[in-house]
Amino acid sequence: MARGATDHRLINVSLLEETNRIDLFHRVPSDLRRYMDYNAKLKREYGSVMDFVVKERLQWTDLRPKGPTPFSDPDWSIEDVKILYNDWPYGIDEKIVHLVVWTKFDLEDDPITDDLTAKARREIDDYVEATFCRRIAHEHVVWFKNWKSLKSIHAVEHFHVMLFDPDMKFIEEITNGDVPLSEKTRQGGHL
Repeated sequence: MARGATDHRLINVSLLEETNRIDLFHRVPSDLRRYMDYNAKLKREYGSVMDFVVKERLQWTDLRPKGPTPFSDPDWSIEDVKILYNDWPYGIDEKIVHLVVWTKFDLEDDPITDDLTAKARREIDDYVEATFCRRIAHEHVVWFKNWKSLKSIHAVEHFHVMLFDPDMKFIEEITNGDVPLSEKTRQGGHL
């Protein structure tokens, strides 16, 4: 997605995405410890991280999509798609905002390559273009979907969007004022 990225900080992210080496994204060690501790707490309290995400973060009671196909109708997207901060972002430049687009739709993977099909890639490209690139320069937007082996949440489809130096009012608008859990816990907040 970020072909032609111009800032070196986003180029590094873009290169990992373009070469499909998303396995090289890592959390800062101190954040990784907090992430693992928090996940253990969620498993104790909710049974699984997925149950917590669905109930508390997404606040979805029904995972069946309302719309006919992924991202096909903006009116359905309100119920079928939710954009939140990545609660535990990777150790990347602080000017890069890391979001997760959660969807009730399956995003088709090729069973042989474990990568998105061309059709699913087009659907996501079109959605990202319409949602993010209307307010952020195309070269400042990168998206990727983790392979199944890298996902921490399997039951709810999602992909990642990284934005370089976006207008934070836009971020507040599209996330509906979301704050990542890593920030809430750093500030001493609880669920």
